[in-house]
Amino acid sequence: MNQKILIVDDEPNIVILMEQALEVLEDQGVELLTAKNGEEALATIKTEKPSLVFLDVMMPKMSGLEVCHTVKHDLQMSDIYIVMLTAKGQEFDKQKGIDVGADLYLTKPFRPKEVLEKSMQVLGLSEIT
Repeated sequence: MNQKILIVDDEPNIVILMEQALEVLEDQGVELLTAKNGEEALATIKTEKPSLVFLDVMMPKMSGLEVCHTVKHDLQMSDIYIVMLTAKGQEFDKQKGIDVGADLYLTKPFRPKEVLEKSMQVLGLSEIT
């Protein structure tokens, strides 16, 4: 089965950074998808059913928290692993992310290596040599 990772952020430079961090996974058959706002993300999640979603919290049209809540609670897609990305590291925000069903919370700026390692772990991929 072809595994997919969805990168959702309204900042193009963050999307590029994430794609660069994860492009080595394409050699293992992982497809990288992107969306630039919450509505687009939700539509992509419904049609593509990615295994893993990196979701920015602060976005136009629909926040990452709303997207996460919709995916986990309304659509009951609990098998999709959601990593919330946020510039805010306050505990309050982390708790909100956990409340809506986020599986993990990463604070920007994140280390590309950390993103790659987490992705491999979630997708069950072995180390790339």
